[in-house]
Amino acid sequence: MGNTSCMFFTCVEQGNIGVVERFGRFEKLAEPGLHIFNPFAGQYLAGILSTRISSLDVRIETKTKDNVFVQLLCSIQYRVVKAHADDAFYELQNPDEQIRAYVFDVVRALVPRMNLDDLFEQKGEVAKAVLEELGKVIGDYGYSIEHILMVDIIPDPAVRTAMNEINAAQRLQLASVYKGEAEKVLQVKRAEAEAESKYLGGVGVARQRQAITDGLRENILDFSHKVEGTSAKEVMDLIMITQYFDTIKDLGNSSKNTTVFIPHGPGHVRDIGEQIRNGLMEASTAQINAVVTQLFLPLAVGCSCRYVSCISVSWANGKYWLLELNA
Repeated sequence: MGNTSCMFFTCVEQGNIGVVERFGRFEKLAEPGLHIFNPFAGQYLAGILSTRISSLDVRIETKTKDNVFVQLLCSIQYRVVKAHADDAFYELQNPDEQIRAYVFDVVRALVPRMNLDDLFEQKGEVAKAVLEELGKVIGDYGYSIEHILMVDIIPDPAVRTAMNEINAAQRLQLASVYKGEAEKVLQVKRAEAEAESKYLGGVGVARQRQAITDGLRENILDFSHKVEGTSAKEVMDLIMITQYFDTIKDLGNSSKNTTVFIPHGPGHVRDIGEQIRNGLMEASTAQINAVVTQLFLPLAVGCSCRYVSCISVSWANGKYWLLELNA
């Protein structure tokens, strides 16, 4: 291997080292280059060793602490130490088999003390331990262990299926949690948006009604000033009649097939106006009665009237009148 001989000359290629013997006994190491040997003196090149890094893949089957059978694939990278190349040449006949045997011994002594999950988490520690133990032994034979890589850990197929199912169940559970949180946030945001929409809608309706009220008030005042002899009641009746006919017009122009039965005729408009005014007057009278009761009840109690049963207020001629004080 890499050996070229021509009479008394021999070349050792780069990346190799030669072992020179004299009459069958080790004499020296031959560095890469051209060497001259004297065969008549019993000197010759016995062999050549490569000093390059070699890789050896070892597949180990063992059992973990929790009784799970696994296969470990290790990659051992080693090389011959130049200074001890004679030991590597003479001590080990088959270095690959020897290294494989030592790796089996170390791994099968270490892995059974670990659970499967710990083995996956600490495979680097396992490789480091194998490197330390193997380096102590194999170094005496002229070899140096450069690296040990734990390439793969392969559990039993049934165990792998169970582990995948557990992982899938955990991820589904986590996904359900995140989905619930997302739905919760969505519902909260939807409720906030709905509340804000209703608030803004209420503000818009309030402003609309305020604008309508202001417009009616301005129309009434403007009409009263321009047309002498008209009262606020007459102006309101006129406005309500106008709105009544606008409503009839909108109903007639509607494109939807809807039938609405309503009383028709100007007299009905007057009745509606009277009903609205009476409702407003009754509400105002009730408020005034409550206020007057609070004001006059202490006075009545302070007088000779010890028992006060009713204070009545009525509306007449555009004013509120105190009718009676019953005791």
